[in-house]
Amino acid sequence: MAALLAPPPPKAKPISFSAPHRHKNIPVEAHFPAIIREHQESVYDAKNIRKTLNFLNYGFKGKIGDGRSKMPIVSAASIPSSECGNDSKFGGIFLSDVVVKRRRSVYWGRKWNSLDVATVGVVLAMHLLCLFAPFAFNWGALWVAVGLYIITGLLGITLSFHRHLSHRSFKIPRWLEYFFAYCGVQALQGNPIDWVSTHRYHHQFCDSEKDPHSPIEGFWFSHMSWLFDTNSIVERCGKPNNVGDLEKQPFYKFLQSTYVFHPIALGALLYALGGFPYIVWGMGVRIVWVYHITWLVNSACHVWGKQAWNTGDLSRNNWWVAVLAFGEGWHNNHHAFEYSARHGLEWWQIDMTWFVIRFLEAIGLAIDVKLPNSAQRQRMTFSN
Repeated sequence: MAALLAPPPPKAKPISFSAPHRHKNIPVEAHFPAIIREHQESVYDAKNIRKTLNFLNYGFKGKIGDGRSKMPIVSAASIPSSECGNDSKFGGIFLSDVVVKRRRSVYWGRKWNSLDVATVGVVLAMHLLCLFAPFAFNWGALWVAVGLYIITGLLGITLSFHRHLSHRSFKIPRWLEYFFAYCGVQALQGNPIDWVSTHRYHHQFCDSEKDPHSPIEGFWFSHMSWLFDTNSIVERCGKPNNVGDLEKQPFYKFLQSTYVFHPIALGALLYALGGFPYIVWGMGVRIVWVYHITWLVNSACHVWGKQAWNTGDLSRNNWWVAVLAFGEGWHNNHHAFEYSARHGLEWWQIDMTWFVIRFLEAIGLAIDVKLPNSAQRQRMTFSN
């Protein structure tokens, strides 16, 4: 997720609201005149606004901008199941349709900077390398790809970049922290500082105008196109100021300044060990596989699946993404309890990353492992 980020503008004062109960004879416009006035000229028509407000009238209570409950009022309209047929179930299965407020033109009609061009070049090159896979297959190359998928995807991205560095869900010795972080660098998704900054902004502004990657601007934007428009992220969030904990450590600054050389060194090592097939499978196929699995958490897990918790955003639990992404697909669980080291909260929710963390805890290498308690769970239920 190599994208340059910048810090958000000064944090706005949270605005509390309490949606009134649905009254049969009172139009919703009477409850929210400011919203109607503000968005009458937007790409949303009056019908979609009314559907959104009808949803609020069902009794949702929260606080906009408090970092926990961020209901997208007009960014991604949520419609009661009575208006959407049998495919939706309010309070259990979230709506299968995400209303796209506007589609951002990433590829045409804008100025490209050098980072955008380089990012597109790398992503395109990895995909083109995969075309040689059928002609460069051998079992050694396949197992190298599988091994690096686990090392860079599980240990590097999901365990290190995400649960440890982004959310500090547990503590591990510094030498092990740096080893796991280096595994993440080899996933070719950016250096730890930039990756973590992007992800923290995603949680801070989830499914709002400032979210770096939300399906409210189109599925493919949330999946991968956002990577190629770094200026839009700076416009939304400003310059990064949310990764001071990493910037104070010389190791992460070193990885940031020398990032490009580390995957090149791995590629050279793979070529020395197994020639071109190891490059195709160990770099091309493996990197593209981990790319799209990671990106599916941003896209599919905000479009398809179920909501078990009242997070006030579009995050959903998606079992098949969870299988592919070592437990990251239990995304609604994660947005409900960002600090939790465990995403698969139910016994049947397979979470390979949690199994590794639990193993590290059992042998004394992981401490202060954070999990939601019963009171925290209760606060996030729909019944509450």
